[in-house]
Amino acid sequence: MDPKNRLNTNEEHVNLQISKVRERGSRLRDSVITLAHGAGGKASAALVQHVFFEIFDNEALHAAGDSGIVELSALGEGTQLAMSTDTYVVNPIEFPGGSIGELAVNGTVNDLAVAGACPKVITAAFVLEEGLDVDTLRRICTDMKRAAELAGVKIIAGDTKVVPKGACDKLYITTAGVGVVQQGRESLPSRVEVGDAVLVSGPIADHGMAVMMARGDLAMEAAIDSDTRSVNHLIDAMCKQAETHFMRDATRGGVATVCNELAQASGLAVVLEDESIPVRPMTRGACDVLGIDPLYVANEDTFIAVVKGSDAQAALEALHAAGAEEAAIIGRIADSPAHSVVLRTGFGGTRMVDMLVGDPLPRIC
Repeated sequence: MDPKNRLNTNEEHVNLQISKVRERGSRLRDSVITLAHGAGGKASAALVQHVFFEIFDNEALHAAGDSGIVELSALGEGTQLAMSTDTYVVNPIEFPGGSIGELAVNGTVNDLAVAGACPKVITAAFVLEEGLDVDTLRRICTDMKRAAELAGVKIIAGDTKVVPKGACDKLYITTAGVGVVQQGRESLPSRVEVGDAVLVSGPIADHGMAVMMARGDLAMEAAIDSDTRSVNHLIDAMCKQAETHFMRDATRGGVATVCNELAQASGLAVVLEDESIPVRPMTRGACDVLGIDPLYVANEDTFIAVVKGSDAQAALEALHAAGAEEAAIIGRIADSPAHSVVLRTGFGGTRMVDMLVGDPLPRIC
């Protein structure tokens, strides 16, 4: 490592030892499914790796992030399509700043956009609980229509199932989306290089805390709105100004999980600067009261981008001009400790940022 970028010397030995353990990857030790397997942390990673990847084994699946990429020569030489699918089970289904309908559209659009694709069409399948108010369903569908129009996509097909009361929680939505991959926008961990800059598109942790407050289970209130919106226009603006190597939306598991997945896939280190990571005061206060690190809280319009180091300022200015006024450069890519995420604190020390086993905020997307 370049001496000027060296981590705290007293902590580096410990960090390197931890990184060696992390190189071994995840292990699935559970014999039954638990809520932790759906939380986006270590348990989720182990389940995906040792069940789905092993059984559905194919090249496209292993290369996929939240979207799979396929080449269709029938549409023209080198034309690639990205496809994504997701299921939304958030509770409550309506919350400050959004609803399950907006999440369903925005989440699918964003998964395609961070794969380097221009989103085109979406399908939606609904599981409705017996007794659901029809006016509630109308509001959710209206939210979906508005979100699709803002993102520039069309909802072209769907399905509906009704289950007995108690068989689901009011309403679940499953979406699938298709987009066309833009030339030069391949978003792959293998493209990430030492010296690249790490950017975040805006303040973190708003969505997860907004949903938590909306549940009404806590003896506290906070004026926090979800950040749900589509980010394809932000990504388009950024990629036109900067060589972008990797992108991922920081949904379940938050920024910490995205950075850990990148570090493990690339074999490099992600070094974050604590004081550069934007968190709104109300959101930080709510996290502090609940004892939750904002780095692990889910977002719905916030993405992480890794760009060529010399293009970092241009990327940041493009995001600001496109409407992401609070986007920030929050770190860099280093060569060690390999496979790890390190946070440089405001006191000059460093600490490892590991993946959680589960999630402190269940069912937030």
